[in-house]
Amino acid sequence: MFSKILIANRGEIALRINRACQELGVQTVAIYSQADRDSLHVRQANEAYCVGPGPAGRSYLDIANIVSTALATGCEAIHPGYGFLAENARFAEICADHGLVFIGPKPAVIAAMGDKATAKQVMKDAGVATTPGSGVLESLHQARDAAKKIGYPVLLKATAGGGGKGIRAVERPEDLERAFASSSAEAEASFKDGRLYLEKLIVAPRHVEVQVLADEFGTIVHLGERDCSIQKPSHQKLIEEAPAPNLGAKQREQLHAMAVRACRHVGYTNAGTLEFLVCAENVYFMEMNTRIQVEHPVTEMIYRIDLVREQIRVAAGERLGFTQDDLTARGHAIECRINAEDPSNNFAPEAGTLSRVVFAGGPGIRVDTHVHGGAVVPPYYDSLLAKLVAFGETREEAIARMGRALHETVIEGVHTTADFCAEVLRTPEFREGRYGVGFLPGSLSYAR
Repeated sequence: MFSKILIANRGEIALRINRACQELGVQTVAIYSQADRDSLHVRQANEAYCVGPGPAGRSYLDIANIVSTALATGCEAIHPGYGFLAENARFAEICADHGLVFIGPKPAVIAAMGDKATAKQVMKDAGVATTPGSGVLESLHQARDAAKKIGYPVLLKATAGGGGKGIRAVERPEDLERAFASSSAEAEASFKDGRLYLEKLIVAPRHVEVQVLADEFGTIVHLGERDCSIQKPSHQKLIEEAPAPNLGAKQREQLHAMAVRACRHVGYTNAGTLEFLVCAENVYFMEMNTRIQVEHPVTEMIYRIDLVREQIRVAAGERLGFTQDDLTARGHAIECRINAEDPSNNFAPEAGTLSRVVFAGGPGIRVDTHVHGGAVVPPYYDSLLAKLVAFGETREEAIARMGRALHETVIEGVHTTADFCAEVLRTPEFREGRYGVGFLPGSLSYAR
């Protein structure tokens, strides 16, 4: 096992990684920007060092500063969390070049699966069904030809995408030029990679993903699936649950089998997630996230396995302590993302000081957060304040507990998505588990 790990992230995921390390007896080094100097992840780590000013490009994305900090403090490994450098193959290579273990898959796998267009071809080679689409688009002219061949409506997507960034739905040919320009610009700003690809827009599918874990000894397991169809108009997830409701046994088995087969085909190790679009009897691979997911707690709750701890153990060269036959899901879990956003203003993010913070408790409730009363929400980063998770022996119990927990939660100083999530949970579509991607924008009064 490692003796010291640098946590190359911030906020709740940095705290989450720190907790897993402390339970394993591993010392931690936190990094922080000047805007985060008073953040909880800085206080909880064994050591903490500033790596730059507030903007992420000059701090949490500064590879040279991060690697030099790890080396200077005697770290053996770096955990990237999610976002920032988590799916940056070059960062993983630089870590290896300097004798640091990158807690995640190998750089070549990150590169292949992190490029969404390449990943789709890899999945085709593995015998996994994919949505009809193009390769990387070199020009607007090429995009026009691809869209005409595939047929409108289509989705423009960033090849290095994630978090809903760089995605544009295009209904008509005359809208393609503007969408191409804005999608590429957003991708360049978010990932420093403006390349795009195009795929057929599947109308009203479900967004279902499968959690996988794999060690260096050939053991690959899945830990069931999560439904992530409740998304903001920007395609960013808002509510996730596990297991996926109203999913037939045949489709569930198909999803799990495809995920494991895909991982074996690419030689995957560590934790990862394969995302699929599910509609009627069809299942299509969409993309793979070669990292821990924001919504991993719902899987942890029903499988009773610490995924972050397993990430660290696998990266340290240890075997998974279980096989597929040992894994059995129990109960149901739901996660609501509490973001500093104004749902009445198209979910516009907000910055400010939190004057009062009260989180829920009680049976079956878990809160992953880095905020507290008096905490400052800076304008530079993702707007996530907390992940509120409810577990129940049944889906109905989980929904009831989540409704109570949202009612108990108080955050003052910025608008949040808490009340919006509560309204979603009260809709017949959610309660009956008959919703899909696109449900929010046309369903609730202030979603626009």
